[in-house]
Amino acid sequence: MTRLAGSSKLLRAINESATLALLLDRGTLTRGDLRELTGLSKPTTSEVMRRLTDAGLAVVVGHTSGGPGPSAEIYAANPAAGHAIAISVREAGRPHLSAVLCDLAGAEVARAEVAAAADPLPAVTGLVDDLSRRAGLAPGSTRLVQLALPGSYDPAAGVIRHIDVPGWDRPGLVADLAARLGATVAADNDVNLAAIAERHHGVAGAVESFALVWFSGGLGLAIDLGGTLLRGARGGAGEIGYVPVGLGRGADRTDLTDLVGGPAVLRLAGTHGIAAATPEAAVAAAVSSADAGPFLDALAERIAYGLAAVAAVLDPPLVVLAGDVGRAGGEALATRVTAALRATTPLDPAIAVTGVPGDPVLRGAQAAANHALRAQIIASSAPR
Repeated sequence: MTRLAGSSKLLRAINESATLALLLDRGTLTRGDLRELTGLSKPTTSEVMRRLTDAGLAVVVGHTSGGPGPSAEIYAANPAAGHAIAISVREAGRPHLSAVLCDLAGAEVARAEVAAAADPLPAVTGLVDDLSRRAGLAPGSTRLVQLALPGSYDPAAGVIRHIDVPGWDRPGLVADLAARLGATVAADNDVNLAAIAERHHGVAGAVESFALVWFSGGLGLAIDLGGTLLRGARGGAGEIGYVPVGLGRGADRTDLTDLVGGPAVLRLAGTHGIAAATPEAAVAAAVSSADAGPFLDALAERIAYGLAAVAAVLDPPLVVLAGDVGRAGGEALATRVTAALRATTPLDPAIAVTGVPGDPVLRGAQAAANHALRAQIIASSAPR
């Protein structure tokens, strides 16, 4: 590690790092704003901004007007100073990759979707190169790639577990992708990333902690404790589909997926005379029907059975019902789950439907990628 020669060089690097962090956090600031926030002198602030603009990390985006005296330049972090890509790996139906390239400001620059190939290495690198071309970026200029996985990533072992997409469970895959791309590659569970989106764009922004339960083809749980996600020793925290709900073993073993996983929801709908191609379609049909209350009541009772364990272990103030099934059920299902949970356990968390529009996994991956990219840019200007 190279040491900074002399205290003046050290202070200069600290000042630049702190100023860039403020621009990234606040959006736009004048030099007067920066002096007030940092406590730096007028000449030092001017020198810091000169160095940041010369390095392409800050830009002038306007001038103040309407007040006495000359107008002041308004600065912002340069959105083009860094780019990150969020990639969501989907296993439902036809496995595919959905990706978004964003700039340092978090704005979407390019978007693409490709089929998941047997070998993830060329599939992901090709997708990253394609997005870079669409954005007009030089190959290899993307600093960071955030993967959203329908499984759990164990960083110590370097392996993705509990994933059904071919090729993605190969040990060392994430490290190999980083080496091939020449970028930082981060990997996280898709439900964890949906929880990040819920805190930023959904119903969980005002609570200290919450649990997000994902109901779709499979099950998942994200645990947000004061804004920090609990991932577990090997990244497997939240894999509630594997929780046994009976004493059987082997083929006779029943777990939570057998109660409220996608196939189980379809079977339950069938017993109530509702035929549908997907579990979310079955739930949506029930919500719009005046005669499907018994199906929703039965489904809510099963969901409450699983939530009782979540409530007993975590005692969260809020539980968010998310995923395709949770979204399709809406308030009709949430109301029934609330009643069923109160009849199951004395613990009484609030139950809410996800409030994230669009694709919550990809939105969460974008937010995580942008946060990591900003930290990386700030670190690049920090003392070494």
